[in-house]
Amino acid sequence: MASNTSKTARASVRAGQSASGALSVLGEYKYLIPLANGRFAYVRNLTNGKTTHLKTDSDAFVEEVRVLAAAGHGAKIRAELTALHTASPEHGWDATEKRLADAGVFEG
Repeated sequence: MASNTSKTARASVRAGQSASGALSVLGEYKYLIPLANGRFAYVRNLTNGKTTHLKTDSDAFVEEVRVLAAAGHGAKIRAELTALHTASPEHGWDATEKRLADAGVFEG
């Protein structure tokens, strides 16, 4: 973890890693850590080492995911959104994915 990541973000990542391995599946890191029933999420940017806490319906969330998708991580993020929706359909991850797709995040 980068040293400029908040204590809360680091604690959430550590808790998730030890609890069920939710942040790493078969050696692949998770980019999205859901919070507050899908209203917020930590977005792990592996390109710069930062984890940011963002509201999932904010423009900042869209832009952070856009940066990751442009770096070649779009398909994995989309798969994570699908998995989050499957695990918790009431949290609105399908709407989040649709908003990202409508913004053109996964194109190109």
